[in-house]
Amino acid sequence: MKRFVILILVFCVFGFSSDYIKRTRVYVAPESQLVIKGKTNINRFSCEFDATNLKNPIPVYFQNENGKMVFQETHLVLNTRCFDCGNKHMNDDFYDLLHADTYPEIVLNLRSVSLDTNTSNTVNAIVDIHISGVMNSYKIPLKIDQQDKMVVTGTLELNINDFNIEAPRKALGLIVVSEFIKIDLHLNIAEV
Repeated sequence: MKRFVILILVFCVFGFSSDYIKRTRVYVAPESQLVIKGKTNINRFSCEFDATNLKNPIPVYFQNENGKMVFQETHLVLNTRCFDCGNKHMNDDFYDLLHADTYPEIVLNLRSVSLDTNTSNTVNAIVDIHISGVMNSYKIPLKIDQQDKMVVTGTLELNINDFNIEAPRKALGLIVVSEFIKIDLHLNIAEV
């Protein structure tokens, strides 16, 4: 009985300590979507990531600090060549734009998540995004719905110039790609 009480005390101390790192693994379902959307002065385009190419399960390490979850070494790694923009020519342009030969991966590093006190079912995530050898941090509002799986949705608008990527011009400068893109997330996640 004494050993049982000591075990409970140890569990309670570690369970409520902010220094205790919790570990889990999550599985991102293949029906998940991550789409990069952009536009030119003529039309719009979208490049969708093939989620069947994610390396599952993804290890997650976090701890609670002052009402938010702080993550360590929690990465979503996207092979740049797993994006499909609709045809080979657009795919090749997209890969060239992101310097896929030199930087074959886009990495999303989750740093922290905190509840949005103004909107229900919404959290604010701080994410480091690594594209073409450059890293920038963004605050992304994410809506979370809990069903059989957790469904995480959100949109982030960013400027590709922030990653030292120059918006391309095609057809002797007649087609100009906007430097602003939008990333739409719809991830189906389950803990394993």
